[in-house]
Amino acid sequence: MAHVVTAPCVGCKYTDCVVVCPMECFYGDEQQLYIDPNDCIDCGACFPECPVEAIFLDANVPAKWSGFVQLNADRVEVLKPLGARVTEKISR
Repeated sequence: MAHVVTAPCVGCKYTDCVVVCPMECFYGDEQQLYIDPNDCIDCGACFPECPVEAIFLDANVPAKWSGFVQLNADRVEVLKPLGARVTEKISR
């Protein structure tokens, strides 16, 4: 199991969640943040840090956002080789 970033993150890109991730498994693009499902250890540290409540355990993603499970995996596959890992809070 892994955590998944869903629709509330689109366009917001708060990065409070990334600084608490012990596995540094967040990646980002111009749309939102994503969690690498292969590196996520399901510790849950990111979940309470998300100010827009966009992070869910993959098994608990609301049905209306179920496509985000695959989207996270797909986008990380593209972003990881590009070095798009996000590990520090970005000032706005």
